[in-house]
Amino acid sequence: MIDDEQRSFARVLGRWEVLAIAFGAMIGFGWIVRTGEFITRAGTLGAAAAFLLGGVVVGLVGLTYAELVSAMPHAGGEHNYVLRALGTRPAFITSWMLVLGYVSVVAFEAVALPQSLSYVFPELPAGQLWSVAGEDVFATWAGVGVLGAAVMTAVNYVGVRPAAVLQSLAVLFLLAVGATLLLGSFLGGDPANMRPLVSAAPAGVLSVLVAVPFLFVGFDVIPQSAGEIGLPFRRIGKLLVLATCTATAWYVLIVLTVGSGLPAEDLARSELAAGDGMSALWNSPTMGTLLVLGGIAGILTSWNGFLLGASRLVHAMACSGMLPSWFARIHPRFGTPSNAILFVGGLSLIAPLFGEKMLTWLIDAGGFAIVVAYLMVASSFLVLRHREPDMPRPFRVRCGRTVGGLALTLSLGLAVLFLPGMPSGLDWPAEWIILGGWALLGAVWLLGLPRTTAQHGHPAPTATTHSAHPDETR
Repeated sequence: MIDDEQRSFARVLGRWEVLAIAFGAMIGFGWIVRTGEFITRAGTLGAAAAFLLGGVVVGLVGLTYAELVSAMPHAGGEHNYVLRALGTRPAFITSWMLVLGYVSVVAFEAVALPQSLSYVFPELPAGQLWSVAGEDVFATWAGVGVLGAAVMTAVNYVGVRPAAVLQSLAVLFLLAVGATLLLGSFLGGDPANMRPLVSAAPAGVLSVLVAVPFLFVGFDVIPQSAGEIGLPFRRIGKLLVLATCTATAWYVLIVLTVGSGLPAEDLARSELAAGDGMSALWNSPTMGTLLVLGGIAGILTSWNGFLLGASRLVHAMACSGMLPSWFARIHPRFGTPSNAILFVGGLSLIAPLFGEKMLTWLIDAGGFAIVVAYLMVASSFLVLRHREPDMPRPFRVRCGRTVGGLALTLSLGLAVLFLPGMPSGLDWPAEWIILGGWALLGAVWLLGLPRTTAQHGHPAPTATTHSAHPDETR
């Protein structure tokens, strides 16, 4: 363990910054790119119901996180929980899969940025390089994604405070755009456009449901950055739950408002259905552009949040001796896990070179990895409730075993939807190659770890190892 590295983080994030980081990370850009596809597959109410059901699943998982982050408020989040409950190797598997989930979001935003700008600047794609899965990759298009990745990596490299300020400004703009879309739906929406309300094929709703883990992931950025949050530990748990509820409301709102703007067949033909829906609601192409700019703000918030979360998780794994100590380095001036940030940012530089098809691959492969992490955290929650009932828990979930059992069961159900033979199973070979390649890379370090149990390993420290906050006992 490299405890000195973990203690060098400064607790500078306040209530609004924490909520902005989590909510912004959960929103991202997927709602701009895939809303039309979701409505076409599941129907307007079917897609909204899938997001609501997914929000319930993620909310139950979020409750287990809220209790655990209040008990173990350290950088690395899930890594610490599973390490304490289940031991070294399960902790590595959980953390490594979650890193893939986080990196997939960061890389997704690097691809989504040029795609969104192409809506505003149709002449952007120029200089064809090659084709991937039938999609052409253009030099200017890829260059925008690579440049964006470099800038976001630099912002996170120089400190968490600049990253938090950027997050707050982008979230405020995003909320303003959402309010404009809602108003447009009331003024110019047509309920007839929402038909069919529900797809006749159950596979349509299921295909939306399997996208939920990827689109909703982000609340767990709070546990990853817990070492930099200057709030009472109980309040951290409450903010995590609040972020999950607000993100669920956002996705349901987007589906219903966009669905009222254009008929399903028009949404299916649209490159960016949310933008075209906004244009139709206000009868103005300018308003569509405004919504896309809001989507770009979502790109920045998600990108920023997951760069922060992924780098802290990689740092925590290195502090536990699971990854080379190079990843544990804290920058002496900026106080950030600089090498971990460079690693995650470097991976996102590659994604735009694979073109638009990479968007779907990253959503599906990253979603499966995230569900695996949810399963492990729910299991750790139940184990710690049974084995350490007296562990200090400033935020304690009522009916904990019931909540934990539901979170575990529903997460397992989501995982099954990704398997071969299911209507929404992962595509072969691209998505399984991403998962397999990542698993092989992790196996290099996993095989070198000792077989320890949680009791004989190095359990994560509890909240009692920190100085008490004056409000902690409330």
